Amino acid sequence: MLSSVVVIGAGQAGLSAAYHLLRRGFVSAVDFPQAGRSFVVLDHETGPGGAWRHRWESLTMATVNGIFDLPGLPSPPIDPDEPSSIAVPRYFAAFEDRFRPPILRPEMVDAVRPDDDDPDGDLVIDTDRGQWRSRIIINATGTWTNPVWPDIAGRATFAGRQLHTHDYTRAADFAGRRVAIVGGGISAIQHLAEISRVATTFWYTRRVPEFRDSFTPDEGGRQTIDQVRADVEAGRPTRSVVSYTGLPRNQYTREAHDRGVLRRRPLFTAVEPDGVREADGSFTPLDTIVWATGFRAALQHLEPMRLRNQLGAITMRGTQVAGEPRVHLIGYGTSQSTVGANRAGREAVAAIVRQSRF
Repeated sequence: MLSSVVVIGAGQAGLSAAYHLLRRGFVSAVDFPQAGRSFVVLDHETGPGGAWRHRWESLTMATVNGIFDLPGLPSPPIDPDEPSSIAVPRYFAAFEDRFRPPILRPEMVDAVRPDDDDPDGDLVIDTDRGQWRSRIIINATGTWTNPVWPDIAGRATFAGRQLHTHDYTRAADFAGRRVAIVGGGISAIQHLAEISRVATTFWYTRRVPEFRDSFTPDEGGRQTIDQVRADVEAGRPTRSVVSYTGLPRNQYTREAHDRGVLRRRPLFTAVEPDGVREADGSFTPLDTIVWATGFRAALQHLEPMRLRNQLGAITMRGTQVAGEPRVHLIGYGTSQSTVGANRAGREAVAAIVRQSRF
């Protein structure tokens, strides 16, 4: 199948790109494959919502870190007690019903690669349902499918249960257990606050967390974006979000602090079958380890493009990969936030139209 532009992923960033492609006169590559301005969105999910479909039950609309309206469709009134895994996918579904972007799902992209016979021509997109060819891709795959599991000595020997934030569902599953929560980000604090109500908890981080009393989108957001942009444009690996922003003193941190459970320990040196070896050499028995250790950009399918530099990072110029004008990354680097993803979708499409003379 042929398409002028292939968008990979139908979360916030992918839907934003689709909206702006439609506004620029691009049509469905499924219905009009020979059109001069055509596009398709390939999404591996079975329905609308992106990663929001998989958030844990207790992450309600009152406690999410923030969502931002999709372009062209203001979000409806929000019930603060409704799970985000229900409310956000419903909103995304309404967006898809309104604008009818050409989304194919479920379709998993296995690899994006240059054509062996014409390396500078169209890109080949291999999926589990076939193959697409396109002049340009907009990658909007986010991070949810690429959880980070730290390389800790003995982790494979643990006889208890181990899980990542990616697989966390509800605090009640840990009732009566001795649980380690590992990580210094917002998700770790949320898990700690919830699980500590039903279990004995131990909180571990590599570095002493830096709490921030206030974080305003205008000032703090701009500073964070400037810092991340400096990293991606210099070809340096980006760090975790919390390393740029600090930990907010929100209802989770205040509530956990008031109950005396916000007590951080240095990260243990090793995992043993029945627990962990502490930094001071002592031993702490455990039943469960929750690894709230973050996510990295899900870009495995782009490895054949050889976009990474010697530091393992991807140098960017706006949404475009430096030196590879056929690839735009959105929901990446400075556009990982919901507001950033919206902006990046618009900027990527504008750059594509401007540079390719569509």
